Amino acid sequence: MMRKKKRSSVTVDEDPTLDVSKAKKSKSSGRSTKSSVQDSCQDSVFVQFLKESGVTLTPGSTANEIAVDQVIFQKRLQQRLRKSPRFPNIIQEFISALETYIEDPERFRNCLLPCVPAPTSQQDTNSSSYQESLVRLLLGIEMLQTLVINTLFEKLPEFMFEGASEDGLNVPRLIVNQLKWLDRIVDGKDLSSKLMQMVSVAPVEIQRDIITSLPEILEDSQHGDMAKELNGLLQQNTQLAVPILDALSSLNLSSTLLSEVREAVMGTLSAVQLEDLPVVVKFVLHSISASDANEVVCDLRKKLELEQCVLPAVLQASQSRMKNKTVSRSSSVPSCSSGQDSVALILDVIKSAIRFQKTISEAWLKAIENIDESEDHKVVDLLVLFILHSTNANHSRRGAERVLKVKVRKGLIQESLLQKTFKGHAQVMRGYFPSILALAQGLLRSPDCCVVPFGGHMYKQAFTAFDSYCQQEVVGSLVTHACSGVSGEVDVALELLCELVSQKPAEMSQFTVFVKGILDYMDNLTSQQIRRLFHLLSRLAFGQEQHGGHIQDDMHIVIRKQLSSTVPKYKRIGIIGAVMMVGSMGACRNKHDGSQGGTLPKETNRQVMALLELVRSCSESSPEAAALCYDELANLLQTCKLDPLVQAWIGKSVLEDFQDDFVVDLGPDISGAFMFPTSVLYNLDEEESEGGIAVNLLPLMALDQQHKTDTSQPAGVKRERRVSPLCLSPFFRLLRLCEEVQHEGDLEEIDALLGCPLILTDMEVVEKVDSLSKSEREFLCSLLFHTINWFREVVNAFCRQNDPEMKMKVVTRIQNITYLQSLLQTCLAATPGYIPPQANFDGESADVMIPSSSVVQQKKGKKESSGRKRKASASKNSSGDKSQLEGAADAEESQPDPPEKESEKEKEKDGKSGVSLSSYWPFFRELDVEALSVLQCGLLSRTLLDTELHSKLREEVQLGPAELLFLLEDMWRKLDFSLTSAPAKKAPFLKGKMDKAVGFAHLQQKNAKEIATCCSDLLPTLCTHLENCHNHFQTLLTENQGVVDAPNVDVKENQLMCSAYQLLLQVLHTMFSWSGFSIPEHRGLLKSALGILAGRLKEDQADLTLDQLSRHAFEYLQNFRSTVPSLNTALCLTQLLIVLSQYGGSNHRTYREQITSLTKHFLCQEWVTASGEKERGNKYNETLQTLLSIYLEHTDDVLKAVEEIAGEGVPELLNAAKDANSRSWPTLNRQTFLVYYKCMMSELEKAGCPPLY
Repeated sequence: MMRKKKRSSVTVDEDPTLDVSKAKKSKSSGRSTKSSVQDSCQDSVFVQFLKESGVTLTPGSTANEIAVDQVIFQKRLQQRLRKSPRFPNIIQEFISALETYIEDPERFRNCLLPCVPAPTSQQDTNSSSYQESLVRLLLGIEMLQTLVINTLFEKLPEFMFEGASEDGLNVPRLIVNQLKWLDRIVDGKDLSSKLMQMVSVAPVEIQRDIITSLPEILEDSQHGDMAKELNGLLQQNTQLAVPILDALSSLNLSSTLLSEVREAVMGTLSAVQLEDLPVVVKFVLHSISASDANEVVCDLRKKLELEQCVLPAVLQASQSRMKNKTVSRSSSVPSCSSGQDSVALILDVIKSAIRFQKTISEAWLKAIENIDESEDHKVVDLLVLFILHSTNANHSRRGAERVLKVKVRKGLIQESLLQKTFKGHAQVMRGYFPSILALAQGLLRSPDCCVVPFGGHMYKQAFTAFDSYCQQEVVGSLVTHACSGVSGEVDVALELLCELVSQKPAEMSQFTVFVKGILDYMDNLTSQQIRRLFHLLSRLAFGQEQHGGHIQDDMHIVIRKQLSSTVPKYKRIGIIGAVMMVGSMGACRNKHDGSQGGTLPKETNRQVMALLELVRSCSESSPEAAALCYDELANLLQTCKLDPLVQAWIGKSVLEDFQDDFVVDLGPDISGAFMFPTSVLYNLDEEESEGGIAVNLLPLMALDQQHKTDTSQPAGVKRERRVSPLCLSPFFRLLRLCEEVQHEGDLEEIDALLGCPLILTDMEVVEKVDSLSKSEREFLCSLLFHTINWFREVVNAFCRQNDPEMKMKVVTRIQNITYLQSLLQTCLAATPGYIPPQANFDGESADVMIPSSSVVQQKKGKKESSGRKRKASASKNSSGDKSQLEGAADAEESQPDPPEKESEKEKEKDGKSGVSLSSYWPFFRELDVEALSVLQCGLLSRTLLDTELHSKLREEVQLGPAELLFLLEDMWRKLDFSLTSAPAKKAPFLKGKMDKAVGFAHLQQKNAKEIATCCSDLLPTLCTHLENCHNHFQTLLTENQGVVDAPNVDVKENQLMCSAYQLLLQVLHTMFSWSGFSIPEHRGLLKSALGILAGRLKEDQADLTLDQLSRHAFEYLQNFRSTVPSLNTALCLTQLLIVLSQYGGSNHRTYREQITSLTKHFLCQEWVTASGEKERGNKYNETLQTLLSIYLEHTDDVLKAVEEIAGEGVPELLNAAKDANSRSWPTLNRQTFLVYYKCMMSELEKAGCPPLY
């Protein structure tokens, strides 16, 4: 025994490396030396010392046994080594014996595995049951630690490429584990060096194990140096990114070093594989300090490209299939899911960081908020906003809602980004569905109309991308919106439900019961909303697929119940619902299942006919119900293609009934005793008077009045169907649309109705209206209302006909309307408390505000006397001199809106009091948008033959100022209703008396984009009229040497042109103020509209940017500054230019200077009317205040501007005569001094100046 030990000792003394070479040689010599090595080991100093210290080495795979406590074993072994006479050489001898012993792989593995207590051990009962491995025990002895570590590193290469054994043990991993959590490391620097050397040569798996274990092996003093080493390694090999970052996350680093490492990691972010990305993001976020959070998060957001995660996922899957050939089944589906899993892990990392670090949540919000271009926004922005909303850490929910609304309002986050996010990451977003739903609800309820559509897109995308549970929640939320009672919210919710029914009928059919619940809240719905509700329910129940067929019986029950009601409100609901059901059941189908040319099955066709008969029979007893039925059927024909048989049935019955009810043949005289003598008026076909027809209006009115007063009919007997003049216009509209559908727009069959006369009374009776009885005055007013409404529907019908003669007749009918409106004003002024006949039947008649007599007396009439005689001949009543402008202008004056919506017409000299027809707007039939095409008509003429058929006469008709004003006023009202310029206001707690939607039923069938497109198409014509107005006033100023109120100026014509000028500017202002232009998808339309204005100034405006187009359009409109005839018109022009300047992004300073110059020019101009009077009054003061505020807000130096007014204008006013004004500021006089004072004080306060005392 002693001899063997001595040989071992001598060998070590002679050459330390010799033992290592011998050991390797012994291992390579094969099995022949194995028995001899085992025999020699049994008597080695290593085995002997261990046994004496308390550890018994066992053969085979049995675990080594320890008989004493681990600490006692280490102390005994250390003492034996120190007390040995050969100390310190005994240490190397001990290590050599250890090396010899562990040459056997099984023995080596036993030394790496935990020891077990010996059966006869005398250990303390309090000692731990877990025992360390023998190698760990030896590493705990300081004098042996370095040599044992060297031995382990020498053994490690032998097992590098073997992998895990049959029993699952990985020897390299066991070796590395021995070095973890040592109580003390004798030479940490040397250990670090050896570890990194091993990393440089080891396979990837062992590299990862070593790197991951570094924080558990090294002491804190070595962390800084090791971090630098790992940082360099990361630059060289991104495959080790995950273990390196795991290690770096656990190392104790200085802030400077951590920042360097993080910058290096950020530099490699684009090269990191997808599955490693979550760890990289985690390291970056966890290494952020409060000082650099904003910068780091902003940089991370730029480099995080989640949009590309789907494609890399597929590539990753293909790579994994190449590496792992044992997987027999692999497809693109798992690859996509693995990509989604990686994205989910990334979002979880971000979510965790946001939840526990306030600075990170604030930094993400700020990073997203600072993006100024829509192209720079990414999928990760939306996902992070959803995370911020869902976690609500540090009250981030409110911040996420605010940022999302701002971004959507500015058009920076668009539907395309939302669609991309749902399409590529639906699986990930499913986890944030509650937040998506809450955000969509908030956007839909927002008073800002710009963000409402985005909320709708969120609902639609969620319904499309998620499972049935989410779809149910979406439908439930939309139903809640629809039942909220807030008009705008209800409209959007019903529109979204209609879209979902149209796009996803099968999925929506599962939730039909939810939608049907809205029927319980119909009392709070408008007619348009009821129409949409029944449309979507009918589509579900009676559509071609009939996915919701189980509610068909419920629908029939509801409709019959409403139709049979005697309450007009519920009967109206029944009529609307029944017509919508006809539209769904009777829609033309692709497959021809029917007979006799129809496409419907026989049973369906029978049900449709029965429903039509039911509606007809239930509505014929009430003129209002019948008129509503005709209007609803007309709307149906416009929006739905019906089955040919259904269409033919409607058309035939309508044509026959209309002829029987309202048309009579012209005869020598008209029999009957009426309140007024009858007269055939407004015949445009006088050359064809023989055998002609006429609309039998006055006799019908007389008969209808007799029916109303007739009480002899027994109560139990059903009244017979009676013909009411209320149904004239609705019935004709239905007739016209039937003809259009059946003859593809050709109205030749009914073109006689365009020029045919009406049986009225001589309009000279209006001149003596004051001498008539109350009933006679009311009858006359009703007669005028019915006549005007008839002509309005005639214009609607024939405005799109291309025949020149028809165009002439249409323009003549508009002239008839303007003339009759001027007569109506006179009659209404003499008939206080009069309630006009209903003209729009899809609303409550009680909703319409009836003008009171006090309103009548407040309005002063124009100078024109109502006593002036006027021939009411068929075609010679053009209203060029006597017009309805009084009503139109007064209507503008009566608007309680901002000054740009008011007319500049002020009260003139004494005359007979009149009324404003704007108060009676709901009692006129709605003009279709297509009727505005009449604005494009120029001079129209036709050639007539005299009675001898040989000489020719020429008749000319053109759109006069009064007719232009009539059409412009209607156009402005339509644009003001459809194109929202500012955030919509919340519904007031108490509803107003007047429903703003009354009179816009047809307009509501078109969306805002369609209206804006129509207006854009008319822009060239509007510019032409605007230039004509400019030329008119320019000519007047030139002819009269700049004198506005010259003696030869036609006051009436001047007033007409002034009002037309202002309305044209108002129309342009309302159009270009449309908030929809801020949405990117409408930018093309905006550029087109601006291009039209710019093209009036310079030709060839192709390929110009939005800034350039805006600048040219601004210059074009600025040229009108010299001819604006009133201060109100000047304000309209200024506000229009301000709107246009907002589209010129890069020239704000230039625009401000030009607007400042323009407003100062207007303020330094004296405003005089054509009659010679100075403009004055409350409305003038309000307009002046607004214009002065614009001047002070846009000037560069407010103090200088105020000083100029106060230092020059005010002293001049003090020294001027009583009625005079300031010389340098003509708009400053004693009546407007308070306006100037108020504006100056307000602007000084805004500028932060101390108050003046």
